[in-house]
Amino acid sequence: MASGRGGITPQGRGRYPGFDVLEEVDHWDEATRRVVLARVEEVPPIQFFTSPEVVTLGRFCDLVLAQDSEPKIPVLNMVDAKLFAGKLDGFRYDDMPDDRETWRRVALGLDAAARQHGSPDFAGAPEDVQRRVIQAFSEGALHGEVWDELPCKRAWSVVMRGVLSAFYSHPWAWNEIGFGGPAYPRGYARFGVGQRESWE
Repeated sequence: MASGRGGITPQGRGRYPGFDVLEEVDHWDEATRRVVLARVEEVPPIQFFTSPEVVTLGRFCDLVLAQDSEPKIPVLNMVDAKLFAGKLDGFRYDDMPDDRETWRRVALGLDAAARQHGSPDFAGAPEDVQRRVIQAFSEGALHGEVWDELPCKRAWSVVMRGVLSAFYSHPWAWNEIGFGGPAYPRGYARFGVGQRESWE
């Protein structure tokens, strides 16, 4: 778990050198410990997305999260596991398909947008093209093919909700931002700006 230099962080970069939230596992209840450690030790296999979708969406996730080197949080695997199990958020926009279908269409739409820039697909496009496509996606400004039927701004909201939820549920992200981890059963008591818990 710990790397000998403090906690693992995405790309090995963090704001709090030496901090490792996993040093606190003994203070968590058993159920919490089991869930959190599984996120590190049991990366789920891809079961929902197809191989071409994995290539496209994997590159998308890496770029939007700036995960440009190892170690990387396996965000797409975590999203895939949720979609495969049908564990959706319990709501959707009325003009949008089910989240599972939205993710599939986004993969097609990213490839279509890259083709508009002269590339065969999103993952094979030069990075500046990939970034332009992502910027347009975030602004709701993609058009043509998939994007003529799928509301771009809403699709961005759906996929980024999934991406960010997966990323920030992982202990390596907690190490990066200095989050002390689950509060149960010990809890947090100091809520003022700049205050630290007695155990921090």
